[in-house]
Amino acid sequence: MSLTPSTMLPLGTTAPDFRLPDTNGKTVSLADFKDKPALLVIFMCNHCPYVQHIRAGLAQLAHDYLPRGAAIVGINSNDVANYPDDSPAKMAAEVKAAGYLFPYLYDESQAVAKAYHAACTPDIFLFDRGRRLVYRGQFDASRPGNGIPVTGKDLRAALDAVLAGKTTSAFQAPSVGCNIKWKAGNEPDYF
Repeated sequence: MSLTPSTMLPLGTTAPDFRLPDTNGKTVSLADFKDKPALLVIFMCNHCPYVQHIRAGLAQLAHDYLPRGAAIVGINSNDVANYPDDSPAKMAAEVKAAGYLFPYLYDESQAVAKAYHAACTPDIFLFDRGRRLVYRGQFDASRPGNGIPVTGKDLRAALDAVLAGKTTSAFQAPSVGCNIKWKAGNEPDYF
């Protein structure tokens, strides 16, 4: 397993636009969430052991926070030619198997990952009502093999703050995981 940290995009950054297909072929865009008080964007994939480690926690997080008004989208930007386990068909199967209640989008061009300066899976970005970045970092301190339970503590605290109209914690630890699988010649210049 290669270990890649998130780039820690500057707080206050405006959410980059996106228009991507979900696992049913429906186009989902940033504008679809304009009335939501919080938008959580998670760069993820099917095969990454770090995403698999928090899989049930992500499903539970959506179950807990979608009814409270938060919007959540997962985005897979991996090169599926070289990583076929992350193909759109397998993404659809993953949505069902994991019990994800949020749209899982496919970023075939990898342009959206680049716009967000995404680096790893999972890479987590939380935006407030004005679509300003208020949290980027880890789900929690749990990692495969470290024995710490998956709770989503860090992300839940940030979501609670945003939904209450409060400021998120100044302490934000980077997410770590597998690097996004860039297509040959398409690697971003922000590393």
